[in-house]
Amino acid sequence: QVQLVESGGGLVQPGGSLRLSCAVSDFSLENYAIAWFRQAPGKEREGVSCISSTDGSTYYTFSVRGRFTMTRDVAESMAYLEMNALESEDPAVYYCAARKGRCANVNSTPWRGAYDIWGQGTQVTVSS
Repeated sequence: QVQLVESGGGLVQPGGSLRLSCAVSDFSLENYAIAWFRQAPGKEREGVSCISSTDGSTYYTFSVRGRFTMTRDVAESMAYLEMNALESEDPAVYYCAARKGRCANVNSTPWRGAYDIWGQGTQVTVSS
C-alpha cells in the first residue's frame, strides 16, 4: 500500500531545531520526488522544499533557505527535513508528499497540485 507517514513534530523554542521524518512505503525514492508542505491555521498549504528522484537535487522556498535542509535515505525509504533557527512564522502542520519523477516547483517552491500522494501531517509548534 502506497503510504507516507510523517513524524518528528513537536514543541520547540524560537531559534530551536527539529528534524521531521517521512517514511515511504511501496515505492522507491529513486523514482519519486518527495516534497514538504506546511499549513498554518487559516492559511493555504504552502510548499517548503523538495528532493528530486533522479539526483537528489533539493529546492527550497525562499523563507526557509539557509535554515531548512532536506535529505533522503533511498535504501531506508526515508526523507527528512532538518529545521534550524525556527521562527514564529514556521509553526504549522507539516506534510510530506510524493510525485513520480522530478520535483515540480514554481520558483523553487513545490507546487501543491503536482503531488498526488500525501501523508497525514505532523504538528510543529514554536513557542517560548
